[in-house]
Amino acid sequence: MENFAALVDKVSALLWGWPMIVLLLGTHLYLTIILKFPQRKIFTAIKLSVTKDKAASGDVSQFGALATALAATIGTGNIVGVATAVALGGPGAVLWTWLTGVFGIATKYSEGLLAIKYRVKTADGTMLGGPMYALEKGLNMKWLAVLFSIFTAIAAFGIGNTVQANSIALLMDETFSFSPVWTGILLSVATALVILFGVKGIAKVCGTLVPFMAVFYILGCLVILYYNSAFLGDTFRLIFESAFSAKAAGGGFVGTTIMMAARYGIARGLFSNESGLGSAPIVAAAAQTRNPVRQALVSSTGTFWDTVVVCALTGLVLVSSIIAHPDIDHTQGAALTKAAFSKIPYIGSWILTIGIITFAFSTILGWSYYGERAVEYLGGKKLILYYRLFWIAAVFGGSVLNLSLVWGIADSMNALMAIPNLVALLLLSKVLIKETNKYLWEGRLDEAGE
Repeated sequence: MENFAALVDKVSALLWGWPMIVLLLGTHLYLTIILKFPQRKIFTAIKLSVTKDKAASGDVSQFGALATALAATIGTGNIVGVATAVALGGPGAVLWTWLTGVFGIATKYSEGLLAIKYRVKTADGTMLGGPMYALEKGLNMKWLAVLFSIFTAIAAFGIGNTVQANSIALLMDETFSFSPVWTGILLSVATALVILFGVKGIAKVCGTLVPFMAVFYILGCLVILYYNSAFLGDTFRLIFESAFSAKAAGGGFVGTTIMMAARYGIARGLFSNESGLGSAPIVAAAAQTRNPVRQALVSSTGTFWDTVVVCALTGLVLVSSIIAHPDIDHTQGAALTKAAFSKIPYIGSWILTIGIITFAFSTILGWSYYGERAVEYLGGKKLILYYRLFWIAAVFGGSVLNLSLVWGIADSMNALMAIPNLVALLLLSKVLIKETNKYLWEGRLDEAGE
C-alpha cells in the first residue's frame, strides 16, 4: 500500500508539474490575446449573469447555471488551497494566484462558448454539452471525448465528493466533537434531497446557497481585514515585492524565490478556478441563452468571483494576519488558515467553519451534475439513477474513511480531464474567434444564435 501511495504521489506530481502549468497558463494567455481581451467585458458579463433571458432556450437560467458552476468551483481549495500556496510559496504567491484568475477568465469564457455552440437537445428536451460534445461534434474525436468523460466520472468522486465530505466531517469532529458517522448520514440525506431532482433542483439550491456563502465569507474576510487594517500597507508591499524578488520575505515569512512564488501561486489559482479543466462548461450547456457568446460571458464571471475576488481576499487575510501576529504557524496550509481566522474574537472560527461547510457541500452538489453528465455520455440515461445512488453512498464513505490516497488520485484525474479539454479549446480557436467577433465585438450580443 505504501508503494502504491508513493506511485500515486509521483504520478500526481508529474501530471501537475511545470509542463501542465505552462500548458494551462499558456492557454489562458493565448486565448486572451486571440479573443482581444474578453476580460474587458467583465461588468457586462456580471450584468448578464443576473438578467433572465426570455428569448432563450435551455434547462436552467443563466444565473442557475453560473451558481451551479460556482458551487462546484468555490470549495475548500479557496480557503485551505490559498493558505498552502502562501505557506509554500510565500506572500508573493497571492499575486500569482490573482493573475492566474485574471487571464483564466478568457479560458472560462471560451469553454462556455463551445458548450453552447456544440450542445445537443435530447428527445425529452434536455440540453447536453461540454468538452465531450465539442470534441465529438467539432473535431470528430469521439475517442478523446470518451476519455474525457471517463476521467470526469472518476475525478468527480474524488475532488467533488469524498474529499469534500471528509473536510466537513473532520471539521465537525474537531469543532463540535460531532461523530463523523452522523455527519455522513446527515450529509448523505441532504445531498439526496437535492440531486434526485436533477439539474433544476441543483441549480435552485445553488442559486440560494452560493450568494449566501459568498457574501458571508467575503464579509467575514472584510471584518478580519478591518482588524488588520494597520498592516494592509505592509501586506500589499510584501505581496508585490515577494512576487518578483528573491530576497528574504520578512514580516514573519521565510525567504522564497520568484520561482517558488510563481509555482505555488499559479498552481493553486489553476486548481481553484478550474479554468481549462473542462468541468464548468458541462453545466453551462444547460443554460437558457440566445447565443453562445452571452453564456460565454456569464461563464467567465465564475473565474472572476472565485479567484479574483474570493482567493484574493483569502490571501490578503492570511498575509496581513501573519504580519499582525508573527507567532502564527504558517508552515502548513490548514494550520495557517485556522490560526489566521481564530485571531478574531468570537466570530473568526465561525466564519471559517461555516465557510468550509457551505463551500464543501455546494461542491458536492455541483460536481454530482458533472459526473452524472459524463456517465450519461458514456452509457445513456439508464445509468443516471444508479450513479446518483452511488454518489450518495460515496458521500457517507468520504465522511468516515481515511482518504490519504484519494487526494493524489483526484489530482491525477483532474489533470487527465484538462488535457482533452485544452485540445478542444486550442484546435477550435478559429471557431472561438469567429463567434466572438460576430456577437461580442460587432455589437450583436442580443441576436439569436444560428
